[in-house]
Amino acid sequence: MMGFTVPKYYQVKKAIVEKINNEEFRIGEMIPSERELIAMFDVSRITVRKAVEELAQEGYLVKVQGKGTFVKDDSRGQSLFSLTSCTQDIIRLGMVPTRKVLSAEVIPADKARLRVLNLFPGDEVFKLQRIYCADGEPINYTTTYLPYKLFKNIEKNDFSRVSLYETIEKAYGVRIVHAKRTIEAVLAHDEIREYLHVDDGIPLLLFRCTTWGILNDRELPIETFKCFYRSDQFRFYIDQVK
Repeated sequence: MMGFTVPKYYQVKKAIVEKINNEEFRIGEMIPSERELIAMFDVSRITVRKAVEELAQEGYLVKVQGKGTFVKDDSRGQSLFSLTSCTQDIIRLGMVPTRKVLSAEVIPADKARLRVLNLFPGDEVFKLQRIYCADGEPINYTTTYLPYKLFKNIEKNDFSRVSLYETIEKAYGVRIVHAKRTIEAVLAHDEIREYLHVDDGIPLLLFRCTTWGILNDRELPIETFKCFYRSDQFRFYIDQVK
């Protein structure tokens, strides 16, 4: 019977995982450089790159453009049942949130927005496109639509500096009560890849959501959004009880 030789890259993967499990490579810290790993395991550059790439795909490591490769922190995540804003979630995770506004404009509602937001032909929506960052690293790209007739002059706010949810709650008196979300896995492409600083074909998590709020004692759909999350930087959890 012929013997089976374990590929060198797999041996390197196993060794790195053992170092992570034994906390020689600590959560949140940068692992040794490519050159150091080559010397440590006495293998080629191609072998190290394949091992590190697969560990990143499997969720052990995370690559940060311009900084290096880090041991992924599995404790960071957002509850799928939470109705908090992305900004609040980033703060809760101990990171500094920043936002970049790509566009903020009042436009005619298309048929999809008319239906989802219970609007009438001729109604307008406020469209807001933003990139959210945590500690300077982009983690999601979001396009949001709000019924403009409920939020007149909302476009005058600078949403790179202020929270959308805080604005609609405090300035417009809306109480957010529930939301319906869907989630699916998609691949990064075109401008989304550039916005999130990821390679083409990297898996992302796509959320679609409609949010309801109470305004003037009426429950209404007050927001619909589409949001792309970097799966290498953010994860989601469900807290189940029996």
